[in-house]
Parts: sequence; C-alpha cells; structure tokens
Amino acid sequence: MSESFVENRALWPWWALVLILTAILLAIAHAFIGTIVFGVFFYYAMRPVNRRVRRFTNGRRLAAALTLFLVFIPLLLFIFYTLLVGLENLNVLLSDQVRQAIRPYLDVSSIVEQPRQTLTFAEQLRQAGPLQDILSTSIGVLVTISNLSINLALIVAIVYYLLQDGARIEAWFRDEVGEDSAAYAYASAVDADLESVYFGNVMAIVMIAVLSVFWYNIYNYLAPSQVMIPVPTLLALLTGIASIIPIIVGKLVYLPITGYLLLLVARTDTQLVWYPALFVVVAFFFLDFVPQTFIQPYIAGRNLHVGLMIFAYVFGGLFFGWYGLFLGPIILVFSLQAIRLVVTDLLHGGPVTPRPTAAEDLGSDPALEQN
Repeated sequence: MSESFVENRALWPWWALVLILTAILLAIAHAFIGTIVFGVFFYYAMRPVNRRVRRFTNGRRLAAALTLFLVFIPLLLFIFYTLLVGLENLNVLLSDQVRQAIRPYLDVSSIVEQPRQTLTFAEQLRQAGPLQDILSTSIGVLVTISNLSINLALIVAIVYYLLQDGARIEAWFRDEVGEDSAAYAYASAVDADLESVYFGNVMAIVMIAVLSVFWYNIYNYLAPSQVMIPVPTLLALLTGIASIIPIIVGKLVYLPITGYLLLLVARTDTQLVWYPALFVVVAFFFLDFVPQTFIQPYIAGRNLHVGLMIFAYVFGGLFFGWYGLFLGPIILVFSLQAIRLVVTDLLHGGPVTPRPTAAEDLGSDPALEQN
C-alpha cells in the first residue's frame, strides 16, 4: 500500500465500502459456488458456438439467445431423457411396493360403502406410516425439483449475460490494465485455456454419448437375452458423461458392464463369452481409442498436460464435491498460467512481464503474442 494512499485518508471510507461489498459478494458466490462454476463451464463450452452464430446475426443479444436455444434445448432433452429412463427403471423395481402402500387410501369404492371409515379417513391418513413416507418423499421430490429449476434458471442467466457482455467485460479490463500489461496477458491466457478445455469436454461428451447409444443398443439387438445390457440407453449416456475425465473416459462405465456380462455368462452359458469380448473390444476402439487419439486433440486445440488434467478432475471432485469436476480445471489453469507468467519473474525480483518465462510448451499463449 503506497504512502500516498496512507496519507490520503479521504479514500479510506471508499476502500472500506469496496472491501465490505467484495466480502458480501464473495459470501453470496460461495453459497452458489456450484451453480456459478457450472454456468462458467457452459459459457466457455458455448462461446465458440456463439462466436460462429454471431457471424450471421447483427447483435450480441440475438446471438446469445440463439446459442442458448441451439445448445440448451438439446442439452435439456438429454437430461430429461436420462431422468425419464432412470425413473422408468426405478418404477419397475418399486411399483409393487408403492401400489400396496397407496391402495387402501385411493380405493374410493370402499370408502363410499363404509361411511364410518369415511368419517375417520383423515385420522387414518394422519396416523398412516406408509402414506406419511410417501407424502414426505413426494414433498422432498418437489423441493428438489424446485431447487433444480431455480439453479438451472441461474445457470441459463449466467451463460446468457456472459455471452452477451463478455466482449464488453474484456474490453473494460483491457482498457483498465493496458493491452501490453502482465495482468491482461495472464487473463487472456487463462481465458483461452478455459475455452479450449471446456469446449473440448462438451464435444467429447456429446460425441461419445451418441456413439455409446448406438453401440449399446446394437449390441442388445445382436446378443441373446442371457447376456443383454440392462437399460442400455441410460448407461450409454453415463458413458458420455464419464468421458469428461481425460484417459479415464468411458472406462468407468463400459468396463463394469463387461464384468456384469461375464458374470451372466458364467451363470448361464460359457459358450456366450465371445459376446462380452465383442462388446468390450468395440467399446474400447470406438469409445476410447479413436476419440482420444484422433478427435479430442483436434477439438481441444492446444492441450494442457493430460496428467495434470486428471489430477485436477480427481482431486477437485474429491475435495469440493460434484462441482469440483468443473472447478478443478479452473484452479489448474489459473495455477499453470501463474507459473508460466508470474512465478519466475517474482523469484527473480520482478518486474512481472507479459511474456511466458516458464513451461512455455504448456497452455495457451497470451493474446498479445497472437496479435
């Protein structure tokens, strides 16, 4: 803190106001950290699409709205279909229990025939354990759906306004710190890396999910009933989601499926063992080897270190929870670019320059070096 600032006490109340507001904003952001991180993830994932859409439109608002429409509607259909498939299979398992629990309370004819039961019906509802469990579960489901709807609306709003005003924010920051400053070099490099990582992730998820849906259902069409995959479409969508982690990709799903199929073979007919073998070979080649070797590097552009990315996803998820899968790469990108642009200059006593001084072959270069 400079001497002029210490002497200029007239600025102290304003700095106090800024610090208080910053603390409040950070507290609010911490309460909604998962929603914010998810919104940032989709913003960077959709920004390349928005950039292409803007070429055919005359305004930022229209381009942002079209981008949301082109990306979010298929995504919502993807999520809803996954939920419907999961609920359908859950209903198969629980329908008998639920039906037995609610039949005494929904049989209207028995109530009409027995007036005395009608008078005490409210008391029965109040004291009935099974129905209370059902009502509690229903209320819990409604609360969960409401929370998901609110968070989804916030995510859509975050993505929309970042797509609409992201260029303005960048221009404001560039004007404040200077286009040739180290701060702008650092921010532009982080920005480019996050777009590369998240756009590549979304493209990989969609691509592998589609390929998995085709292969899992084709396998079930070819395989005998003894060695069929349960809920193939749901597992295929989960395979696509698992591909967010480099190297690991769909192995988290198709290898356990293979183990399950081998268990079915051992229980039924060992001569059917070649069906699980065929399944895992095709899954490895088309859902693992080809995407990682030929497609993902092209989509993601200049990749970060694969090992570092794996640690970012794994440790981020373990430390922060579900949103750590998206927050981990952000922390990695910020840290890596700090090492490239800041740490070496600080160790040598400064000043911090806008040129990479370490790990020059990793990450994206600052925007000033691309001009």
